[in-house]
Amino acid sequence: MAAPTRSTAASVVQDALRQAILAMQIPPGSALVEKDLTARFGLSRTPVREALIKLREEGLVEVFPQAGTFVARIPVEAIPEAVFIRQALECATVELVAGIATPEIIAGLDAVIARQHVAFDDGDQERFHLEDEVFHETLAMSAGYPGIWKLAQAAKSQIDRCRRMTLPVPGRMAMVIREHLSIVDAVRRRDGPAAQAAMRKHLGTLLPDLLHLRATHPDYFA
Repeated sequence: MAAPTRSTAASVVQDALRQAILAMQIPPGSALVEKDLTARFGLSRTPVREALIKLREEGLVEVFPQAGTFVARIPVEAIPEAVFIRQALECATVELVAGIATPEIIAGLDAVIARQHVAFDDGDQERFHLEDEVFHETLAMSAGYPGIWKLAQAAKSQIDRCRRMTLPVPGRMAMVIREHLSIVDAVRRRDGPAAQAAMRKHLGTLLPDLLHLRATHPDYFA
């Protein structure tokens, strides 16, 4: 098997670090030491540096001359705008899906929620979050506009870190399932306005949590 190219190697590092940062496995403010990363990934410094540059462009990494590279803290002022962008994209999407809903689309959404129930019962927050992503991606794909999901992903990286922090809150995962059920119920009834309203409510629940998150994890926010 051929050795990975430099660009491929950089992408592997970038993707792995992005996922770890968004999952809060590497918390905001953590140092990212090139030497440690080269050892972890078994690569030279060049692809590691390229990956860190890309992550800085995404707003997930900060570089301080003479101090080092660190996981960026969550910019509080950026969250409302990110929520607004995501609501604009996904509310329009779910209204469209409600208008074209087929038994296959409904079955696919029901299956995702069923898997979320299993993850919830198992207390598996990681799997629960992954199925949450699949739920929203399924809606975008069902609308026939896969590019919408890519745009939503670009807008929601900071949101995702906050969302991961809320999952351990008692009752949170059950609430997410209820909200997903409300969305699917509206789609099943082919009620576009109701589907849009349910999605807007679902995506807007993060904003009231910000104050609490900042109070309990002040070092994670900027």
